[in-house]
Amino acid sequence: MTEGRSPIDRVSPGDEPAILALNNEHAAELSWLEAERLSFLLGEAFYARRIGALEAFIMTFDQDADYDSPNFLWFRERYQRFVYVDRVVVAAAARGRGHARRLYEDLFEHVARSGQAIITCEVNADPPNPASDAFHAALGFAEVGDAVIHGGKKAVRYYLRQLA
Repeated sequence: MTEGRSPIDRVSPGDEPAILALNNEHAAELSWLEAERLSFLLGEAFYARRIGALEAFIMTFDQDADYDSPNFLWFRERYQRFVYVDRVVVAAAARGRGHARRLYEDLFEHVARSGQAIITCEVNADPPNPASDAFHAALGFAEVGDAVIHGGKKAVRYYLRQLA
């Protein structure tokens, strides 16, 4: 850990109320979760980490997860093995500190150690999210597809990063 930087830690059940609140503050970009659904998803997660008390968090799933997200299912139909980044959230007060990049870099190391080689995610195309597009491009993700989901209410771009 670098001096003055909050550690990256595994998400524990005691973190769930704070994660739920932070997630639901960003429900438009992510999706609204109820407490029971969050608990279920964390139980299915391949990798779930937080920074500090809850400056940021990430939740991912591998191809074997019991998860019905249309975005996750899009990847499952196309890739035999992958890790899907379902959500990354940085609290407003903690933005600009590199937390999302740190979480992704830690994820890349975890994925490589686990023998996986493909990391996937989606970014909203409508409503657009150019900052997220640029962020993912800078991390080495490439667009591999798109879709309109939720009855036409949302359009997304699908991204993939192949680990070396």
